[in-house]
Amino acid sequence: MANQYDLVVLGGGTAGYVAAIKASQLGMKTAVVESSKLGGTCLHRGCIPTKSFLKSAEVVSVMKNASAYGIDNETPTFEMKNIVDSKNKVVDQMYKGIHYLMKKHNIDIFEGHGRILGPSLFSPMAGTVAVEDPDDDEAESEILVNQNVLISTGSKPRELPFLPFDHDLVLSSDDMMELDDIPRRIAIIGGGVIGLEFASMLNDLGSDVTVLEAGDDILPDEDKEVSRTLKKSLSGRGIHFETGISLDENSIKVQDGSVKVSLDSEMAFDKVLVAVGRSPNIDDLGLTNTKIELDNGFIKTNEHYQTKNNHIYAAGDCIGNLQLAHVATKEAVNAVTHMADSDPYQLDYNHVPRCIYTSPEVASIGMTELQLKAQDISFKSHKIPLNTIGKAVIEGNENGFGKILVDPETKDILGVSLVGPKVTELINEVALAQFLDASALELGTSVHAHPSISEILMELGLDAEGMAIHV
Repeated sequence: MANQYDLVVLGGGTAGYVAAIKASQLGMKTAVVESSKLGGTCLHRGCIPTKSFLKSAEVVSVMKNASAYGIDNETPTFEMKNIVDSKNKVVDQMYKGIHYLMKKHNIDIFEGHGRILGPSLFSPMAGTVAVEDPDDDEAESEILVNQNVLISTGSKPRELPFLPFDHDLVLSSDDMMELDDIPRRIAIIGGGVIGLEFASMLNDLGSDVTVLEAGDDILPDEDKEVSRTLKKSLSGRGIHFETGISLDENSIKVQDGSVKVSLDSEMAFDKVLVAVGRSPNIDDLGLTNTKIELDNGFIKTNEHYQTKNNHIYAAGDCIGNLQLAHVATKEAVNAVTHMADSDPYQLDYNHVPRCIYTSPEVASIGMTELQLKAQDISFKSHKIPLNTIGKAVIEGNENGFGKILVDPETKDILGVSLVGPKVTELINEVALAQFLDASALELGTSVHAHPSISEILMELGLDAEGMAIHV
């Protein structure tokens, strides 16, 4: 028997479950189809568990370096199993919370693989969803007839063609969630956000880490000074970097229970983590039954997140914009709002905070100097070291800084980059300032509590007008 819905959401990750809640609030009868667990990658294999790991690593680091705060250093002992258990407790709590929200908003959950059908006896349009039981190939599919579909199936770790995951020696970021122990020596292929967060964590927990990056710089999409500063800081902690390298089947081999990498010399590692990006989860969704087009492997949408079938929307990692949980949720909410015949405030991707939870942290928003130059946009750059801010010095800061890029005529904020303690929290103030179209001067003249690390934003805003106090 067919089920009737206003909206069927394919994928119960961050974008999917938030979209379902928003749709319910707007009066839509809604169903979510999820083949694994509600919460998706972010909750179970990404944002939340990695930050739990990083917090455990931070505690270890503080104990090892307690003398910086007038306390005797202590070398802690730990078992990776207990760190994983701590992570699992956090994830389980959040997972139960999502189930509560689904029940509160009367959202139906279908466990299984969802596939979009073409025009059929259920509907003259493509979009009806068939849900297959993952444990019974012969079971009759649930049929979900709907007015709208939202595809929010997320992404998965990308493999290297010459180094497929074996989940033992060659690991994905998913495999890192259930580590049995800390590898003595590990190579991390990829100097982007995911690779560097794991590098920072594993280094704090005692692993000898080498990062292998094909580009000339780590974090190629971020400010060059951010990249250099973070690399210097991580190198100072003992993380090794090899940049500008090209790996292939001849330079990296898995043999004799280890991973051997041949560059100028041969290096042997206990494990290798491949962190070279993520691919969209769009296989076997029935896209060929629709008019949906792909762009470089990702689902193509318009500014309202509609596909070529205008009642089928897509949001999150599967459409290939910034692959961030907070971007996915905003895209999904905007898509649902548009379904309800409203005109949502369009997401400006230049106003999206980008955070890296290494030690030290990195946070940025807007455009970089290279991006502005490439588009021939005039700007003025103002940089202030974080050691001018008392609370930052207390928190522990050696090379941190704040940088603001400002339009010389309008004084609009074009971009901000921060390196240092707690900056992943500070960047949200800049996001609000940009959302409200605040000028650098308005950021600088607003009152900031003292002592607080956020005073760096006040000083940057004032410095843009030549009025900084502490520099």
